[in-house]
Order: sequence, then C-alpha cells, then structure tokens
Amino acid sequence: MTKDEIKAAVLEALKAVAPEMDEASLKPNKSLRDQLDVDSMDFLNYVIGIHDALKIDIPEADYPKLATLDGAIAYVAEHVGAK
Repeated sequence: MTKDEIKAAVLEALKAVAPEMDEASLKPNKSLRDQLDVDSMDFLNYVIGIHDALKIDIPEADYPKLATLDGAIAYVAEHVGAK
C-alpha cells in the first residue's frame, strides 16, 4: 500500500466524522481534533474507520499517534508495510 493510498483512507475516515472538512486546509502536523472541532466520540469513530478500512488493530494506547494527519499516515504505514 502506498502513502497516497494510506492518506486517502485516513482522509476518508475523517470525512465520515467531519463531512464539512476541507482537505486542502488541513495542516498535517496540527491536531485533527482542534482543526475539525471533533469530540472524543468522533475521534473514536475516526479510529474505528481506519481500523475497518485497513484491517489493522489500533490499541487505545496508540490513539494519540493518530492525532495529526502526518502521525496517522506514519502509524498506518508502519502497520501495513507501506511502499
């Protein structure tokens, strides 16, 4: 799986919880919760969306690693063997 495919999957999971999201305005190293004004339940649904789409287990202790767009892409890449 390429980094572009991973990014697309992460963005799709975000769109499910924040449909009004503007991808172009997302800052890759800033907290997604702050940028998209999502609550903890929405963030959990975002993590579940990544899990469902990419079939990777994400322990609760790793949730903070998914807090930024770059962090989420790096985390997923590490767990799916990105090219």
